[in-house]
Amino acid sequence: MEKRSKVPKILAADAGPEGGKRRQSLFDKDGMKGKRAPSNYEALGMAPVEEEHFSDSVKTRLLAFKAHRVKIRYANTYRLEPRNKLRDYLVRNKAQAILTNRLQEAKYDGVSSRSLCASISEEILKAVKELNFDRYKYVVSVLIVEKAGQAINVASRWVWDAQRDTWVSAKCETETFIALALVMACYYE
Repeated sequence: MEKRSKVPKILAADAGPEGGKRRQSLFDKDGMKGKRAPSNYEALGMAPVEEEHFSDSVKTRLLAFKAHRVKIRYANTYRLEPRNKLRDYLVRNKAQAILTNRLQEAKYDGVSSRSLCASISEEILKAVKELNFDRYKYVVSVLIVEKAGQAINVASRWVWDAQRDTWVSAKCETETFIALALVMACYYE
């Protein structure tokens, strides 16, 4: 007994002009050359808009709009050092001046010290950014501790490049509390 193949054989009448080869398309390419699908303009009874009909001002606005949407990609500069290096003494003086001005006549209050720390740290961050040290990212932390005869140690650890990254601290002491501000400057390539 012979096994019949599952693939049907192509009959000579169905083979077509290729002689037994499979056709590429259902439609005859020569017959479809003159026909084309109607565009949306023809279906709606409108004429297609050609670019020639636009005035020069419309063309420039369209080009400007397209250029605005394009994301600009910059090439790497491969710079490893900042052009304007961070100067510690300037940052320290700014932070010290802000702490002194804001806290010289304040009394310690546990409830309001949280918002006071946040506002002082934002002010210090804004002042440091105005110094325009290029390629640095900053972290500012302010701590206010009540004076109650206790001792306190503040410790911080960072993983950074010791050649380019740095930190600055400023301290303000009043009768009722001690305020400490830490400004960390990390070089950003």
